[in-house]
Amino acid sequence: MASSSKSAFISDDDIAKYVNSLDFSMMTSQLLTCVAISVFCVLKASSLDTFIAAVYEHAVILPNVTLAPVSRELALGLMNRNLDLLEEAITSAAKQGAHIIVTPEDGLYGWNFNRESIYPYLEDIPDPQVNWIPCNHPNRFGHTPVQERLSCLAKENSIYVVANIGDKKPCNASDPQCPSDGRYQYNTDVVFDSQGKLVARYHKQNLFLGEDQFNVPKEPEVVTFDTTFGRFGIFTCFDILFHDPAVALVKDFHVDTILFPTAWMNVLPLLSAIEFHSAWAMGMKVNFLASNIHHPSKKMTGSGIYAPDSPRAFHYDMKTEKGKLLLSGLDSHPKHPVVVNWTSYASGIEAFSTRNKEFKGTVFFDEYTFVELRGVTGNYTVCQKDLCCHLSYKMSEKRAGEVYALGAFDGLHTVEGSYHLQICTLLKCKTTSLHTCGHAVETASTRFEMFSLSGTFGTQYVFPEVLLSEIQLAPGEFQVLSDGRLLSLKPPSGPVLTVTLFGRVYEKDHKSNASSDFMAYTLTIMLIVITPILYSLSW
Repeated sequence: MASSSKSAFISDDDIAKYVNSLDFSMMTSQLLTCVAISVFCVLKASSLDTFIAAVYEHAVILPNVTLAPVSRELALGLMNRNLDLLEEAITSAAKQGAHIIVTPEDGLYGWNFNRESIYPYLEDIPDPQVNWIPCNHPNRFGHTPVQERLSCLAKENSIYVVANIGDKKPCNASDPQCPSDGRYQYNTDVVFDSQGKLVARYHKQNLFLGEDQFNVPKEPEVVTFDTTFGRFGIFTCFDILFHDPAVALVKDFHVDTILFPTAWMNVLPLLSAIEFHSAWAMGMKVNFLASNIHHPSKKMTGSGIYAPDSPRAFHYDMKTEKGKLLLSGLDSHPKHPVVVNWTSYASGIEAFSTRNKEFKGTVFFDEYTFVELRGVTGNYTVCQKDLCCHLSYKMSEKRAGEVYALGAFDGLHTVEGSYHLQICTLLKCKTTSLHTCGHAVETASTRFEMFSLSGTFGTQYVFPEVLLSEIQLAPGEFQVLSDGRLLSLKPPSGPVLTVTLFGRVYEKDHKSNASSDFMAYTLTIMLIVITPILYSLSW
């Protein structure tokens, strides 16, 4: 009983201690709450609704043509000459308030290498999780002077720097995939933040024809990083034509902006750089920063800063040998335009009757079905397999010396890669002869008052292109409606080269049949003839 009554008794001192401890707990809780609110407010205040993006179209200094390895000193000498030019662009961009700058694929050393000759240009690039600022600790991962210089350029200019370099990783016989020379070599993008820290490393997944000096990573890499001005994803050149990692970054990882180093050779009429890259940004509803090599003799030009609604800045120059710096403001988190049902309109109308005879034409080795546009105004339908394309248009006048056609293609493209396309295109033929419809053409004289293009697409991944004479874009002059129509908002500001809905059916890429296998075999034989040309594309 004594023990029980003692435990039940609470003295004044016990009450005071309890109250004091309660006060302390409440104060601690309140303090933590205040700290959390303060942190949230700081983060909120530091996040940016808009940012300034920069891309640099770089006239790369190329090495002497040789397939024999040069010394590491000579390799570094060439890369530093290119870095001198990149430094000018980075410094200029930073002075103009840019938050991030993208430089091109192959921008430090060019192309035309084999596995041995590229080796002196490579560095071991660690995983960004190592938390490394090369500018502060240059020897932490061996001799890495290129990464050190890029890091210092980012740090000294307080700007994110995106560059393309080569990565090397040793391997041994315990790895069944290890190359015979005992190393993996990767075409690699790196990103350094405004403190000079390595925050992203991406190994190119889809190597282009002729990139035998590099290996494909064992698993596709999906690389993102977060900033105060949005979430970013990165991939390289030829990757853009495939689902992984390009589409996955947007669909599954919800990036706001894509960074795109490229060495892109323009392939008209449908795959010129500014034409396709701006269309991809609109189709995928993301910002897209494309930095291309400038090398007109190989038709390499075309860089841009693209928002989902329209291009903000772009550059195309086949006349000079000079590089070009582009800057523009972008929304950090671009608003997603209306959801598009790409087949809604086209599948709900009757095919336009036409007395025109269909004919075949070739666009980048693919056989299209075409109909000629005969009048100054008209409505046309052309079909191939499951795809029917509908066009309504009105020209300012029908010029006697120019022919336009509406084309459809639904099939597997198998030249420099294997990918399934569904394409509806209004395009200018190279001459008045119908067999030139689909050939590359850069100029036109015919102006259109209006156009409306749609198709019965079997995919949600459709990229809307409008390209004008002299390889110019048409910002703010067209839109995509929710029912899938690509529609002019006003008469285009220049003569039309092409109006296109470029569809990708990713799930059909690896499905082949006897006919497509035969076509692939035929085109493989053809590549023996055209490989010297395609080798130089290096996407």
